Amino acid sequence: MSVITLAELPGRPCPIAASLELVGERWALLVVREIHLGNTRFTDIVRGTGAPRDRIAARLKALEEAGVIERRPYSEAPLRHEYHLTPAGLALVPVLDRLLAWGKEYAVAADDPDRERHLGLPGAAR
Repeated sequence: MSVITLAELPGRPCPIAASLELVGERWALLVVREIHLGNTRFTDIVRGTGAPRDRIAARLKALEEAGVIERRPYSEAPLRHEYHLTPAGLALVPVLDRLLAWGKEYAVAADDPDRERHLGLPGAAR
């Protein structure tokens, strides 16, 4: 797993800053969400995040290098991979759950008709 030395970080270095270096880019956490939801193939992850294919490809590579996800082949001809959360990736699920609760409380309008339909994670705070 990739780790950060606090001395490498600008500003006030702390574990929060180190965490954001690894998973703080928007598409990174949405990739983790999609894999947790069972969308383990590249096309499904792209569809679920709405991100450009090249961004998702870059995020998948970075998350794999950081030890958050792992690739597993599911087809040999042609060679294709699925993505799965590692223990480090699974440890992010409660973080996503809290972001979901915070977003529902503070970021999504109370009268948004899609608010209840798009809760995000199975078993997440309602």
